[in-house]
Amino acid sequence: MITISLAVEDKTLWSEVHSFLQGESVQIDFEQPQAWDLTAFMATLERSQPDLVLIDVSALRDTLPLVIRRIRSLAPAAMIVALSTAAATGPVLECFRAGADEYLFPPLEEGLKRALERREAERKKSDSGKPLGNVLAFLSAKGGCGATTLACHVAVELSRLNQRVLLADLDVNAGMVAFLMKSKSPYSITDALNNVHRLDASYWNALVSNGIPGLEVISAPTVMAARQEPKLDEIRQVLGFARKQYQWTVADAGGGMNPSTMTALELADEACLVTTPEIPALHQTKQILQKLLDVGYKQDRLRLILNRVSKHSEIKPEEIQGILGVPLLAVFPECYADLHEAYSQGRLLPSNSDMGRCMERLARKLAGVEAPKPRLKLPFFRQAN
Repeated sequence: MITISLAVEDKTLWSEVHSFLQGESVQIDFEQPQAWDLTAFMATLERSQPDLVLIDVSALRDTLPLVIRRIRSLAPAAMIVALSTAAATGPVLECFRAGADEYLFPPLEEGLKRALERREAERKKSDSGKPLGNVLAFLSAKGGCGATTLACHVAVELSRLNQRVLLADLDVNAGMVAFLMKSKSPYSITDALNNVHRLDASYWNALVSNGIPGLEVISAPTVMAARQEPKLDEIRQVLGFARKQYQWTVADAGGGMNPSTMTALELADEACLVTTPEIPALHQTKQILQKLLDVGYKQDRLRLILNRVSKHSEIKPEEIQGILGVPLLAVFPECYADLHEAYSQGRLLPSNSDMGRCMERLARKLAGVEAPKPRLKLPFFRQAN
């Protein structure tokens, strides 16, 4: 559905615009009845990222180019349609030079219809022909098993393999991705879930944050009031959208089993269940595996990761694999000290650390990318005189 923000002051223009829009499948995100003071209007544009901006330029006079350029900077992907009570050569040229896409004057119906059709065609073109990416879900057998840590590091390593990656925090109640990744975006996965009807590249770009080439992050809400349980259909639509935008979507699905987690696992190409050698964690792991298999989840989509294995652990990884009946994809050593040092410095584990290399190997294994072969050192021959 096309979303529209409009600021129309002239009553004739306002009447024609609303008469036309009543018969169209559109959503008005924000409407302002005056065009001389656009403070509130501009304040909403960056967050709403509408498909179409209708702006009455009749009363703007000297500020017209500045207003159009400001709209373009706040909503770069929007189509800007300037409305005026009459055609005038000067304002028309000013609008187009400043970045407007259309300049319309009464009667408006044909021009507005043409603008809507053009915007809809642009959206369809941007969504078509894109190969679908992979969705990889990380699930913790119980709180504290390290699924979020692994998800963050694997997402970073995938981006280093020249992959376009999204790290999505679906754990709306206890999401820690924003903290670990130092995400600065004021928006969250909840904004995407609540606005699935308007998901497109321009709106999405306003929600995500980045700081690592090739990796974008959409975090869980940090405000308690925003932590509402997502609807299952909304999760499907958001992950379906992400598939079209990224080669890899790494989703932190949280811990335990609930309808939201089950939906994320259902949509994922592979699910990485992270556990530890602790008895409570292994008990939970056994229950989760059984529940997944009972509902028909295919075992070849499950990847079991054993984390925080101490050198002095009484139970060996081979025994755990036998007990659980699922092959271990990876075994990670206990590294509290390294993680504590890294997080206290506001960063992830360095890629050249022992644990960092383990993360790289896991990412390559999941992506099916072989490690580069070491370069052979050729013997040095001195030419005889």
